[in-house]
This record gives sequence, structure tokens and C-alpha cells, in this order.
Amino acid sequence: MPTEFELRKKNQQFANKARAGKNPVKPSRQERLAKRSPISLWALGIILFVVLGGVLFELIRIIFL
Repeated sequence: MPTEFELRKKNQQFANKARAGKNPVKPSRQERLAKRSPISLWALGIILFVVLGGVLFELIRIIFL
């Protein structure tokens, strides 16, 4: 079994490599949450549907009436 010194040394080596970008590191939960959009996809779809539908109806009203 490795000694505490060896574990610390290996951990430090890994941390240095990870900071240098040599080892892929799974992003933390906070990093993933920071990249997420504050609005969900279905809510964005509903907003787009309402806005684009309103524009379409206005164009039809202006052209044909």
C-alpha cells in the first residue's frame, strides 16, 4: 500500500497535469450549471411560437386587409 507521502506526490502531479490541460477532467457541477441556459428549451419554444405567430398574423392582416 502506498504511503501518505506517495499519495500526496501523485495527487500533486495529477493536479499539475490537470491545470496544464494534459488530462481531461470532468467538469464540476457548478461549471455545468454555469453553462446552462436560464430558460428551458420548451419555454423558449413557446415564446418563439407566440412571437413568430404574432408577427405572421400581423403581416397577414397588413397584406390582406
